[in-house]
Formats: sequence, structure tokens, C-alpha cells
Amino acid sequence: MSLSSERHNVQNPLIRYATEVGWVYIPPEEALRLRGGEAKPFLHPVLVEQLQRLNPEAVTNAAKAEEVVRRLLSLRPDIEGNYEAWEYLRGLKTVFVEAERRERNLRLLDPEHPERNRFHVTDEFSFQSGVHRIRADVVFLVNGIPVLIVETKAATRLEGIAEAFDQIRRYHQEAPELMAQAQLFALTQLVQFFYGATWSLSRKTLFNWREDVGANHDSPLPPDFETLVKSFVAPRRVLRVLTDFILFARKDGELSKVILRPHQMRAVERVLGRARDPQKQRGLVWHTQGSGKTYTMLTIARRLLETPEFQNPTVLLIVDRNELEQQLFQNLEALGFGHVHLATSKRHLRHLLQRDTRGLIVSMIHKFDDMPANLCTRRNVFVLVDEAHRSTGGDLGNYLMGALPNATFIGFTGTPIDKTAHGKGTFKTFGGDDPQGYLDKYSIRESIEDGTTVPLHYQLAPNDLMADREAMEREFWAVAELEGVADVEEINRVLDRAVTLTNMLKNRDRVEKIAAFVANHFKTYVQPMGYKAFLVAADREACVLYKEALDRHLPPEWSAVVISSGHNDPPHLKRHHLSEEEERRLRQAFRKPGENPQIFIVTEKLLTGYDAPILYCMYLDKPMRDHVLLQAIARVNRPYESEDGQRKTTGLILDFVGIFEDLERALAFDSQDVSGVVQGIEVLKARFQELMEEARAQHLTLVAGKGGDEAIEAVLEHFRDKEAREGFYRFFRELEELYEILSPDPFLRPYLEDYQRLVEMYRLLRTAYEPHVPVDKSFLRKTAEIVQRHTRADAVHQPTATYEIGPAALLALLNEAKPETVKVFNLLKELHRLVEEQGRAAPYLLSIGERAEAIRRRFEERQMESQEALRELEELVKQLKQAHEERASSPLSPQAFAVEWWLRTHRVDPEGAIQVAQRMERAFSQFPHWMHNRKQEGDLRSELYGALSDIGVSEVVAWADTILNLLRRAAE
Repeated sequence: MSLSSERHNVQNPLIRYATEVGWVYIPPEEALRLRGGEAKPFLHPVLVEQLQRLNPEAVTNAAKAEEVVRRLLSLRPDIEGNYEAWEYLRGLKTVFVEAERRERNLRLLDPEHPERNRFHVTDEFSFQSGVHRIRADVVFLVNGIPVLIVETKAATRLEGIAEAFDQIRRYHQEAPELMAQAQLFALTQLVQFFYGATWSLSRKTLFNWREDVGANHDSPLPPDFETLVKSFVAPRRVLRVLTDFILFARKDGELSKVILRPHQMRAVERVLGRARDPQKQRGLVWHTQGSGKTYTMLTIARRLLETPEFQNPTVLLIVDRNELEQQLFQNLEALGFGHVHLATSKRHLRHLLQRDTRGLIVSMIHKFDDMPANLCTRRNVFVLVDEAHRSTGGDLGNYLMGALPNATFIGFTGTPIDKTAHGKGTFKTFGGDDPQGYLDKYSIRESIEDGTTVPLHYQLAPNDLMADREAMEREFWAVAELEGVADVEEINRVLDRAVTLTNMLKNRDRVEKIAAFVANHFKTYVQPMGYKAFLVAADREACVLYKEALDRHLPPEWSAVVISSGHNDPPHLKRHHLSEEEERRLRQAFRKPGENPQIFIVTEKLLTGYDAPILYCMYLDKPMRDHVLLQAIARVNRPYESEDGQRKTTGLILDFVGIFEDLERALAFDSQDVSGVVQGIEVLKARFQELMEEARAQHLTLVAGKGGDEAIEAVLEHFRDKEAREGFYRFFRELEELYEILSPDPFLRPYLEDYQRLVEMYRLLRTAYEPHVPVDKSFLRKTAEIVQRHTRADAVHQPTATYEIGPAALLALLNEAKPETVKVFNLLKELHRLVEEQGRAAPYLLSIGERAEAIRRRFEERQMESQEALRELEELVKQLKQAHEERASSPLSPQAFAVEWWLRTHRVDPEGAIQVAQRMERAFSQFPHWMHNRKQEGDLRSELYGALSDIGVSEVVAWADTILNLLRRAAE
């Protein structure tokens, strides 16, 4: 069996593994019967039966169940409808019971008793929505409801995962009624397994599935396909993911959907395990910045509250001031928490604890100051402390733990614990029950490997713009209270006293020079990539000074100041005060490509908790260190992919204060915890140089001393082997990403000519071997400029001529004075273009295109040499010429002629072929909507079966499927 077979090597094993863990397979025809047609998403009788089984007191008969089904079918076909579908799955919706004259909660699933649910899996799931018809590879249904859509691709497909993701995106556009019900999707090509939440379709929300949730996540061995599939689709896990690991949130007024990543699921289970353990009351969770710590905490809180085992507990969520301001925490009820108690003062918090309040209490740590001991002595009290490295220092932690002596305390941090006395205290407070100090750890290195965050690089500003080293040493580095500093307010207090340093940082001449430098750097490096930037200034006044200076170099609307407001602020600061609504609008616009502002000028606000993946560069002109520095620079480590496919592969810090001159001192953590966090941009230059030397030795030698057709033939011939070609593609993409970051730079000058040759080589190969891929659009922006400036008219290129390509032009290509390899690819490329442009109007061309692709495959795999390929292509062009001529005089419709021509190319005699075509001509007239109407398709298929049988075809069903699929493809 060929490795390139998607069905046999990926789709079928996936279904087999699913059945082995408890899913029942139903063939497509049976699934369609149970659904009652392609426009229906549910296995109707299964859903009706399960509604009655799971809700015996609320859904007392089939009619009541049908009413619920109608409600489900009427959901909006968008994310709002998907949210409502999820509420149904979680049991948050109700149904009115006439006999009791009250509403009762409705259950669509029973996650606590998996055996009470029915689990089905089917494949080739066709769904009709208006004029659109999609066919999903594999669909998993629980109690008749489609909850998980899986797209499979052959292991040999280079862009398999990207293609599968594009299909999922298309399903949302063309079959939104189906996707409104489905909550999850997965993409796999055997060697990779990704998953995501429906209606969350950014590349950064597509996650690599690890089977190690709750297991040893440091295992060096990659998991096999069977393990990945079975661990992901295990019925208990699917139920758990549907009900516990999906969240909907409104952020800046927009509804978004989140699904937890593997490390988050693992942490949730570990914390719940700790909550059940009577011998242990502490735990410390380090999940690095940008890895979704907030959603992990909220999921844990919800699970604690909803699990009967914890007997209606009290869950205290201790957050810091910045996070309390976030809309997320103001909208906890919208996240399914019911009533939330927000402690508004010390007295209010004391009152809540004294009166034995159950449910969720949200407070800030300072409200525990002077709290009496033993306020609440129950064991089922769970305290989740955010930013644990700074929240429980000093007496506040003692008051907190004294007030709740039997509670379980779980600390969360986004940064590793530092090596100072403060850090040791954090370990002592939370980490004593675990050998390594952490109950769960998701390090920066792991997050970079997973693509959860991108690596950071820094660049030191020119010497004349750097902060005064003596003032920095005396008034910042030597200040003892900054050891292990965990709060930006502590930094601010020190800077307020550092008179020499702050005056120097705000020196008008220096500010003007840095503003000019930033403006030039932004326009030259950052803006051409389509990204945005932060300028971090020493204090609020410095922010205003930078805004005034930047406006002299850039349009004023390009930048905005975001600072906190003070009642006694002077007029020049008050001018930049923002209302909540104005700040919300700016934050929203900043996240969007092409919208202003493009630069945020900040000093404290937005340095924690604000996620804008499009943020690429941070201009750092404020002394920071330890946790504060790590949190600030983590703003630029979020992955980002634009709609046209551009990916952010790194973040950049441009340092004006000299923080990064001594990283060991700037980040007082164990080196293993922060290794790979941030490196000098010289690392990228060294890697670019290394790759270019490799290119000169391995790739550019192919064309050395050759020109024109001879060089092209050498490249095409060398890369006929698919693995070698794909290796080159990977090599070039890494080189291109480095060029995108480094350009323009004098360092690149010696490499520019050779880099341009590699660009041409990559373009040549993609155009010749992957004609369906629009090559030029895939280039990153700075490389695309090279292509536009230096494109040469070579023998194999994307055609720009507007002439009508046809048999005569193809025959002319056969007679060109070019090397045979080049002629093969020119013919293949033009045949592909002919089919793409004219296949819809002339479906018979598709079968010619398929035969051309078969020749391409055999030629690439060296099953034939160029002479044989040219002979077969010449024969194909002659057949094309004959088909063109016959089509011109044929009385048949394009569809019927396509049937005739397909049969003739499959060795059916002309008389038999015309007999079938004429019969099908009548059928196409009788059943014009066969592509969109299931009954008409069945009737047309019966006609085709009969016509093929009459001329003695033995493989009637297979031939009919192929012919009808050909006609469908032409109509797409």
C-alpha cells in the first residue's frame, strides 16, 4: 500500500483505534439514513432516544424530545450559536415541565457516567448547506450530536496540516449549521496530530496534542499515532474536554472561544488530585507567560465548585490588581460560575469568610491584612493564588494562611521562582509538598518547543543612546530591595528616588534622539513585516515626552499613550488620560493589522495581562529586572499568523538602558529555567551565516558556471526526489524567516546575490513541482520585494500572458529548443493552468488533468525518464486536440460530453461511450439539481448504473463514483 494513501494509512487506522477505545463505527450510508438527509447534523433517532433516557423527568416523551431537537436546529450558525450549543452540552439550558409547572435542567451528556452516553464515529460525512456541500473526513458524535470533526491528510503531504486547516476554515463558511454544533476539530497526517476549538480559527489557537497529560511530560520519545489517537478520542476525555476544557469569554466586547492546551489539562487534573489528598495542602504551578495561566485557574475553580466530592466548597481566587481590572474577571458569571462574590474591602472579605460563604470569592491579597486567625476552619476551602511569587510575601501570606488553617493553597506563577531569599520563601510556602518544588511545571523552553510562545532576541541600542552606566549601577543595580523584585510598583518606587537616573532618562535631547531612532527603526524593520511595537518609558511623564517627540517623526495617529490617570496630574499628563471606552477601543485596534495605533507608549499599564500577538518589538527605556522584566518582555513572545499566512517566529527587544548587557544579573533565576528565553540578535546572524555557507556548498554549486535552460534543468533534475525537495523547502523557509528579521542590515550585503539565487531556486521548484500553490503569495514581505524587483523571465515561471492556452500552444511547447526536463515541466504547468481555467466549463479536461498529474508523479518518482514523459505528454496533447475538435461539433452538454470522453479514455468503444452519454444527457435534464438534492442524486445514479451495465461494465459502482465526483469537482 502506498504511503501517500490518506484513507488507508491515516483515516482507516484512526477509525480503527477509535473503535478500540469505545466508539461504534457506522458507515456513511447508515449515518445518512439516521440523519434523515445531508442537511441534518444529528443522528436523529439516537438523539431523541438519549434525550428521554438522560432526562426521564423533563423529557417524558418523543414529542418533547423533538421540541428540543428543533431548538438545537434553530441555533444561529455562528459563534453565538456555538456558545449556546455548548451551554446545552454542559447542562446549562432548561426545559419547561408542564406537569410540575417549572423549568428543569436539560442533559444532553452524562460526563460522570460515560457508559450512559452513546459514542458513534463515521466517515465521509456529507453536509448540505444551501448551495454548498462539504464532506468531512471523520466525524465523532456523542448521543447523536456531532462534536468533533477530524480532517486527515496523507503522511507524504508536505503542507498536509495547513491544507486540512484550510478545509476546516472552509467548513465554517460553507456549512456553518454543522459547525455551530461541533465543538472541536482535529487535524492529522499520521506524524502530526493537532487540535483546536471550532470558531477559533487562528493558527495560534491550533495546538499540538501530546498524549502525556497527567503523565511524564519530559519523555524524550515521540508518541506514536495509535497513542495520540486513543488518548485524544478516549470517550471519557472527549466528555471532559467538551464540558470542562472549553471556555467562552467576552473580551473587549467580542465573544471568543478557548480550548485548553495539554499542559493546562494536565495542571487541572494535578490540582484536583492535590485537592483530594488529605495529607497535602500546598502546591505550586509554574506555567510560563503566555501559556494560558488565567484560563487554567478559572477551569480549576469551576471544577472544584461543580464536583460533588468537594461538598459545596469555598473557592478563593486571589488575583493581583492588574488582573482584577481585566474584563475577564468581571465576567465570571458569563463563564458559567453563577453568582460570584467580589470582596470590595477588608471588612467585606472578613464578613464573607465569617458567615461561611460557599461558591467563588474573588479578592486581592492586601485585603487579608490584619485578618483574624481561624476565620474559617473547614477543609473544603481552596485558595488559588495568582502571581504567587509576589502575592504572599511578608505578613500578608501569614494572615491568609492563619485565617484559613485547613484550606488547600495552590500558588500560580507565570515566571520561574527566583534564587533570592524571596524566591526560597515562595517555595517554602507553596512547594514543600513536592520534591522539585512544583506541583506542575510548563517551562519557557517547553512553550517555545510547542509553539505556545516564540523565542525572544534582543539588540543593544547604539552607545550614544544608552543610559548612563554609572547612574544605573548606583541607583538601580545596587539597590538591595530590587533583589527578586516581583512588582512593577517596587521598580517605580526605586526609580522615583533615583533622581540622577530618571533625570538622565528624561533628558530632552536624549528623548529626541531615541524617538528619531525608534521612528526610523520602526519604519525600516517592524512596519514592513506588518507588526507593531511598544515603547516602554521610565514613568508617565517620560511617556508623554516620547509621544511629543515621536509625533515629530511619525504621523500622530501611529502612536498612543496608555497610562494610569491621577487626580492631581498636571495638564500635560491629563491630555493623555483615557476613558475606559477610549482605552478599550485603542487596545482592540492595536491587535488588528493595518489599524492605528501601531506603537503603544507605556510605563506600567499593559506590561502584564495584555495579549496582542501582532506585537513584535519592544523598545525598552525603563530599567527592569527579574520577574518584572520577564513579564514585560513576554508581551512580545506571543505567536502570530496573519490572514495571508505570515508567521511571527520571534520577538525583538531593543534595549536603551543596558539591561541585557548582563543577563545573569537581570534575571535572577536558575539558568535551566530561563535558557533560551532571550538571546542576542547576533545568534540569528550566526545562524544565517551558517545556512548561507551550507547553501553555497550544497545548493548553489548546482548552477555554478551554468546559465539559462541549462541551470534550470540542473535544478529541476537534482530535486526530482521528493524528500530532497522538501528538505530544501524547510531549509529555505528558515533562511527566509531569518532574512525577514535581519533585513536591512550591512551584515547581509555579502550574501544578497546568493540569497536572491536561492529565492529564484525555491520559486522555480515550487512553480514546477507544486503548480497548485500560489508561490509568490507565500513569500514573507521582505523576500517578496526581492521577487518583485529582480524577477527574471526564466524558462519555468508563473505565466503572465493573457493568450488562450490550447492544444496548438501546447504542441508548440513540445517543439521548443529547450532541454527535455524543462519541456516536461513547461507542458505540465500549462496543462495544469488549462484545467484550472477551463475545467469548469469543460469537465472532460479534468480527466486529462488527472492523467497529466499521474505522469508528473511517475516522472518525479523517477519511474520514467524525460523522453518517455515527453512521449506520453505528446500523446495526451494530441488526445486533448481531438477532444477539443469533437467537443466543438458535439450536440451533447458539457456534462454528458465529459461522461463520453471519460469512458473513451478508459477503453470503452466510441459507440458504447456515446450510448451512455446520450442516456445521461436525458438524466441530467430530468435531475438538474442532483448535486444538491439527495433524491435526485439517487435517481441519476440509478440511471448511470443501468447505462454502464448495458455496455458490459463490471465495476459499475466504482466507475459511477469516479464519473460523478469528476463532475462535482468541475462544479466547485
